[in-house]
Amino acid sequence: MRVDTPATTSAALSAALEAWVAAQPLLATLLIGTTIVLLAAAAFVLTQRYLVALLGQLGRRTRFVWDEALHERRFFRRLAWAVPLLIIRTGLPYLPLLPDAITMVVQRLIAGGMLLVIAAAIGSFVAAVGDVYARSPHAATRPIKGYLQAIVLVVYIVVAIVVTATLIGRDPLLILGGLGAASAVLLLVFRDTLLSLVAGIQLTGNDLIRVGDWIEMPQFNADGDVVDIALNTVKVQNWDRTFTVIPTHRFLEHSFKNWRGMQASGGRRIMRSVVIDMSSIRFLEPHEVAALRRFTLLCPYFDAKLADIGAWAERHPEAAAHPVNARRLTNVGTFRAYVTAYLRNRPDIRDDMTFLVRQLDPTPEGLPIQLYVFVADTRWDVYEGVQADVFDHLLAIVQEFGLRVFQQPSGTDLRRLAPAAD
Repeated sequence: MRVDTPATTSAALSAALEAWVAAQPLLATLLIGTTIVLLAAAAFVLTQRYLVALLGQLGRRTRFVWDEALHERRFFRRLAWAVPLLIIRTGLPYLPLLPDAITMVVQRLIAGGMLLVIAAAIGSFVAAVGDVYARSPHAATRPIKGYLQAIVLVVYIVVAIVVTATLIGRDPLLILGGLGAASAVLLLVFRDTLLSLVAGIQLTGNDLIRVGDWIEMPQFNADGDVVDIALNTVKVQNWDRTFTVIPTHRFLEHSFKNWRGMQASGGRRIMRSVVIDMSSIRFLEPHEVAALRRFTLLCPYFDAKLADIGAWAERHPEAAAHPVNARRLTNVGTFRAYVTAYLRNRPDIRDDMTFLVRQLDPTPEGLPIQLYVFVADTRWDVYEGVQADVFDHLLAIVQEFGLRVFQQPSGTDLRRLAPAAD
């Protein structure tokens, strides 16, 4: 009695299937091809809709950021394209009527597609690395977006070379050798990219620019915050809410101002002048000194100066014979002393930074009294408010010292002169 083993049964089925394929090659090719396509489509749908979705749900439930970043960058979804390609490539040899030449061409196309899938997956992985790094505290001081873009660019160039070599059936090294001969053309085509890569390395390596820095670059009408640093461009959002996109390599060719130092120091500079009409500058009379003593801020100044002048007069009694030989206080000097005391008495002006109230060179408009001090708050609106408050007060009180602020003649001034002329 004969007992069929599983191996015997399998061999018999294989022989029967081969005999049927030999008898009906066209029908067998259509059935096998349809089966391969259906299997590839089913595997793609199952992978995309269920496996990738399951990985995304698992990533959201874990505390790790890598799986979530990979899912957001569609890493698994792009990698899933390899499944149907592998099924088709595996089933091609089983099509009986498919010529070997066509099989080889299709396999090369599938191999090229696989390489493109791998390149896209690598691009997603690199983008996920950038997302994870962006959450670290070093991202603002050491941006790596330009380096990541350079890596992706190199990957796609290598994949393009390998895909081309695969499709034409040549060694990729031969194509690389041919590219070496065309290096001059490549340098011309990718000149800006290479320059931007070098510039990006220098900018980030020397910590010249960070995302969030306030920069000024008048050559490109850029004045605002840096919002993005990429391989080829630096994106700046100006204060009028417009955007300026500057090629990265231009930062090595042109000068720019970075306000980060001001923001980090905690003080923002006021450098503005009150221009005094020089015809109003004079010595103070004793009764005027007595009247100005009502300013509490000036009492220490008057005490020190009058004591110094009295000691000097005792050493030089001959100077009392005529006022021109004596030391006297001036209204402009007293005004400078008042401005100094007024600013030091304000809590929003920093004493630990440069603090100057000085005279500049006289000009045809008058004598500039310059304030060179720092506001204790770097916020723009607060800074402008403090600066305006300071000069509102000084412009209003300067007349108390017998001084006038210079101003060009206006139409009102000319109309006042008209009756006198008549």
